[in-house]
Amino acid sequence: MKKWGFYLFLLLFLDLASFSIEPISVEKADGGPIDMISTCASSIKITKDNIYKGNLLLVNKDYPIPEKSVRSDIVDLRNLHEWGSGYGWLHADIRLSERVAQNFAQMVHAAEKEGVNHFMINSGYRDFKEQNKLYQEMGPDYALPPGYSEHNLGLSLDVGSSQMKMEKAPEGKWLRKNAWKYGFILRYPEDKTAITGIQYEPWHIRYVGLPHSAIMHEKNVTLEEYLTDLKEKRNITANVNGKKYAISYYPVSKTLTIKTPGHCHYEISGNNMDGVIVTTFP
Repeated sequence: MKKWGFYLFLLLFLDLASFSIEPISVEKADGGPIDMISTCASSIKITKDNIYKGNLLLVNKDYPIPEKSVRSDIVDLRNLHEWGSGYGWLHADIRLSERVAQNFAQMVHAAEKEGVNHFMINSGYRDFKEQNKLYQEMGPDYALPPGYSEHNLGLSLDVGSSQMKMEKAPEGKWLRKNAWKYGFILRYPEDKTAITGIQYEPWHIRYVGLPHSAIMHEKNVTLEEYLTDLKEKRNITANVNGKKYAISYYPVSKTLTIKTPGHCHYEISGNNMDGVIVTTFP
């Protein structure tokens, strides 16, 4: 459950301009977390609609999402078959972005090889109607209005253990150490409540994708802090698993064209505020 505390946004100076993360060995079905990747052309056209789509959207009391921000690949986990195993469900009708569910399945299968195998999904995607019903029933101390919850995106899920509370469970400890390898972050850490505005939730994970999850894990920063630093620096680089990423922030007030290096791949995500983040890599 969520309860709004006093929201104090701390602007921290983060030295993220360039850093490396040592290569790691991660079990993956296809060589990496599954996501939408495009091959670079000589230029990319960006419109204002791009601000409200992608894996890095900030959702909080100041930045609600419009319904157009919801992932288009929302599926019922019961229908995934290949990807819907290796964990339990609290109830039968849990939904999630299909690509996020695939990455989650890869992650729990890796955990299972280390003897950590009691994951339970308690909540996934909620549409705006469901969120409003929850808000009306629970009240503002324990629920958020439609559009203000990360569960309205399709990128977040509440994960528990069928054995014990998540903060003490092996599943919780494993996620805190390893979730970033699969593109996930612990969205509401214990020591960041003043920044996120949300009390500690050891069960709530959010998909942001690599290399962003690696950077946030390495520097121990929240999504709020990460996006703020990107806006300040505009351009950073990161080496993750032997691959070099270039990450750039662009303010968007009208349609613009961004030049890209040749022979690369790219991903675009809005920040749900005022611009987009373009990530390019070989």
